[in-house]
Amino acid sequence: MGEMDSSVVTQRRLPPLGALRAFEAAARRLSFRRAAEELCVTPTAVSHQVRLLEEWLGQPLFLRLVRRVVLTKAGETLLPTLQGGFDAFERTLADIRQHDRRKAVTLTAPVLFTARRLIPALADFQAGDLDLRLHASDAVVDLNGGGADLAVRYGAGPFSGLVSEPLVSERFGVVSSPRLRLTRVDDLFSVPLLHIDWRRAGDDPDWKRWATEAGLSGLAVEKGARFSDDTHALAAATAGRGAAIAALELARPELEAGLLVNPFGPILQGQPYHLAATPEAWEDERVQAVASWLRQAIIGAAAD
Repeated sequence: MGEMDSSVVTQRRLPPLGALRAFEAAARRLSFRRAAEELCVTPTAVSHQVRLLEEWLGQPLFLRLVRRVVLTKAGETLLPTLQGGFDAFERTLADIRQHDRRKAVTLTAPVLFTARRLIPALADFQAGDLDLRLHASDAVVDLNGGGADLAVRYGAGPFSGLVSEPLVSERFGVVSSPRLRLTRVDDLFSVPLLHIDWRRAGDDPDWKRWATEAGLSGLAVEKGARFSDDTHALAAATAGRGAAIAALELARPELEAGLLVNPFGPILQGQPYHLAATPEAWEDERVQAVASWLRQAIIGAAAD
């Protein structure tokens, strides 16, 4: 026969946790009734759990008198050990919960804003041991319901139930590949127009509004490919498939790299991007650390 495995795990021989909790509460309060109120059970349930513990130990823990209970010697020996253990459990669990809350902040922002403005700025994010969680969504996240701690919201504001401050205002203009060689507004008659079905709040520009502002009549402002989001419209424009009315803040990487140009005006004003949070979250130092980074990343970049 082979040798027996010497690495046998020794199992703890402990009574049920419920019995220990019932005894500790009853011994601390010297009352089954008050222990039951604390544990949200009936006095009978507390008495039953204590008897289970006494049976497990093989000796009584209480002297049951007419109107009160008194600890036996065994009960007096057990109580401080249990109290110390439960106190340690409580402190450790509270530290773990607080540590998680202290380290993580969830920031929600529109998808393209996250990709174009937040992710490139992550290299400059310095907030000690704070964890930043980015939630990219074009849907409005319920901050009051705990969906996120902080949001970048697009729109005029104010936002009901939230504290907010403007970050940067969006501007809209014509963008196209330099390969199309657009130099005058009349050149638009010779290239396809690309359209974005805006899902933002407010009166966002489209070709009809831009042509009106430009005083350009006769342009087929409803014709051309349509896109459900900015990303694909910008990709099509970069590939030389036509000209688009785009959010210039979000098209900044392509414009700075020379992949797109804004060949002529007019430039149309859009709505601001705001920082928004619930009043309670706004006072949180973790949220303010993320807000400070955003102010520097967005407002500082816009000023460059």
